[in-house]
Amino acid sequence: MNEQLHTQDRSANDLRGVLRSPQKPVRTIQSVDRALTLLELAAGEIDGITLSELSDRIGLNASTCHHLVMTLVARGYLTHISRSRGYALGPRVRELLEMMEHDSDPAVLLREDLRRLGEQLGLGVQLAVLSETSLLTKLSFPAAASTLQEPNEVEKMTALHATATGKAILAWIPDTELVRIISTNGLKSYTPNTINSLSGLVEELRSVRRFKYAIDNEELREGVVCIGSAIREGGGAVVASISTTLPASEATEERKAQLTRQMIEAANIFSNKLRNAQR
Repeated sequence: MNEQLHTQDRSANDLRGVLRSPQKPVRTIQSVDRALTLLELAAGEIDGITLSELSDRIGLNASTCHHLVMTLVARGYLTHISRSRGYALGPRVRELLEMMEHDSDPAVLLREDLRRLGEQLGLGVQLAVLSETSLLTKLSFPAAASTLQEPNEVEKMTALHATATGKAILAWIPDTELVRIISTNGLKSYTPNTINSLSGLVEELRSVRRFKYAIDNEELREGVVCIGSAIREGGGAVVASISTTLPASEATEERKAQLTRQMIEAANIFSNKLRNAQR
């Protein structure tokens, strides 16, 4: 027993020793470190920062600072505003941010997959996202031979409660966000089938969570039925939704059941693709 306690004490002492030991310094490239510091200083000065200010704040002589700044200007990371205002972040910084966002944008990553899904189904398909309190359709591929008129995209922006893409997203957001969206957009009736009460919508969203799909049963436009499902990112958060559209005259129970399975499967595949892209 004493031996065991002694061993535990020794292990704890060893651990404390490791925590107290100085970390091995990381070797850095001085010029790169200075260039990044210049960018950070410029980022903190929206109205610009002069060369002399940069030189003073980074502790460099004017000549060395000038060469670093000119290199960053030549590469587009800094831009010269004027003699009095000096320098600010250049367009290349924004381009890099846009490239990063582009690579993780569901509308970019899933574009061809969604197009193929529509061809496979022989129906129109859409991908939408929630932006603040609005539903934005980022991708829409109508069926090649269909004469079905899709609802107006501007109208759909505030009709989350009456669309399959909207309900597929609303089902998974926090209650406070749901209330905010409803307070902003309201629950307008578009057809006799539109859910226009909070209690009715809450019950509908509970069903969406349970069965993993949402349906617009002629709720936004008479004669049009949509079936949708949510798309998730690597962390599990819902970042978009997809749906398919068909005429109500073709929406038999058998057809809807088949499309429901296909849309849930497609949403799972698309979600996995997003997760893999984020690794």
